[in-house]
Amino acid sequence: AREPGRRLEGNYGVVYEITPDDLAHIDLTEGVLIGSYTRIEIAVEALVGATVSAPASDEPPTRAFMTRLAEGLAEAQRTFGCHLIGGDTDRTPGPFTLTITAIGSLPAGSVVRRTPARPGDIIAVTGTIGDAGLGLALRKDPKRARQAGLSADYAAFLISRFEKPVPRLAAAALVRDFATAAMDVSDGLAKDLARMASASGTGANIQIDKVPLSDGARIMCSQGFVRREDLIASGEDYEVLFTLPTDRWPALQSVASTTGVPVTVLGTMTQDDGVSWRDSHGRAMPLTTGGWDHF
Repeated sequence: AREPGRRLEGNYGVVYEITPDDLAHIDLTEGVLIGSYTRIEIAVEALVGATVSAPASDEPPTRAFMTRLAEGLAEAQRTFGCHLIGGDTDRTPGPFTLTITAIGSLPAGSVVRRTPARPGDIIAVTGTIGDAGLGLALRKDPKRARQAGLSADYAAFLISRFEKPVPRLAAAALVRDFATAAMDVSDGLAKDLARMASASGTGANIQIDKVPLSDGARIMCSQGFVRREDLIASGEDYEVLFTLPTDRWPALQSVASTTGVPVTVLGTMTQDDGVSWRDSHGRAMPLTTGGWDHF
């Protein structure tokens, strides 16, 4: 089992409808890291506040909203092959709160943790970084898309990366077969990499222009609406950060290409303390933003 995934209506500075399939996408992404690959079960706890259905705090949720909750769970089960095994739903005067606990199985002895990274290991990440943070920014201020010259498709992609991230379930086998250490990128690449290095007793050397960006994110950067330093701290990416021995990289690349998992080398683990971020000229680059703090 892994710790529950949670999402609160109104968190991250914006109020929007949340359905269980949105949270299931997020929670299953984190489950990739323990290799929950062949069997996944979920338990759901929901506190449904009146704010999701009506402005008056004494009105209960509508039947239509509860139907959407059930439909969202059904979609998640069909999409990801998981099974709903229980849970509880209660009314609350506060905001909508949803908690999902994912329970998965994997071969004995194959758990990959964030702690065993070694100096000299390659640091790699799946997918692209910073999209969800940009998606949130566009939800809060849609005019930014037009001002940055983003097409409707690019804007929709970035928003979808925030609202409904797609878990890299195919990455579970890569992590299990190749990685020395792994964790999900949920609080910002900069913060989560620092956590991995600290837990492993290593440092890290990263060149910031190696961080993979989507086309929409590149446009936002080129127009001056955001910096790469901001994207590595924005959080909610739900990609997989992992390390592996240098000589294993060609084999991993081959498997990743076959399974359709995009992977990028960011840098290497070192014997020094802390994470050293460097610009395109190799110069040390102090970060002014660190990532999401839960408290």
